[in-house]
Amino acid sequence: MISCTDEATIVTREGSSSRQMRQRIAQLAARMMAEDGIEDFGTAKRKAARQAGAPETRNLPDNSEVEAALSQYLELYQTAEQEERVGNLRRDALEMMEWLGRFQPHLVGAALSGRAGRYAEVDLHVFADSAKDIELFLINRGKDFTSRETRFWVAGEVRVVPVYEIDGPRSGARIAVFEPDDLRRPIRSSQDGRPIDRAGPDRVRDSIRSSDSAGNP
Repeated sequence: MISCTDEATIVTREGSSSRQMRQRIAQLAARMMAEDGIEDFGTAKRKAARQAGAPETRNLPDNSEVEAALSQYLELYQTAEQEERVGNLRRDALEMMEWLGRFQPHLVGAALSGRAGRYAEVDLHVFADSAKDIELFLINRGKDFTSRETRFWVAGEVRVVPVYEIDGPRSGARIAVFEPDDLRRPIRSSQDGRPIDRAGPDRVRDSIRSSDSAGNP
């Protein structure tokens, strides 16, 4: 017969094991995002769970846990190169934002957060009446592109959004096209995720100046 004390001990051990597995998966997912070019949190977590020997687990870390592990990983293993990488991505983004100006471009993702792995690209949100406006703009600019669709949650509703992939000055870029009114609405990459942080050209320009000042006193 198992006593209440024994039951409590078992529960405590199971809870500790579960926390350790979450942490392990978060660390593995962070390494994959930093080193292997995986940018989707869900993909990284599923791959990490398989590598950790827990492919069926439902106790996956949330995105914030992986973000924290990624920041720690980059600080430990890629500090110097990562600072240069983020600076280059932001300069690329600003250059593209300047010629996309009439579409109210905003920088999002790893280049903005500073958690850019080795294969990170520039992610931009633009706002236009029609995706065709962006397509014609790129064609008139002589920009080669590929297109696909990605799912976002806009103001709580699921939306399939066109995305154009182009080559930037030094890195690739993905341009997601939203409706003009979406600029005032929260946009999420998952149903229960946080609103995506986004920055206009002035904020990106300020971040570059601040970084340059810190590196060149």
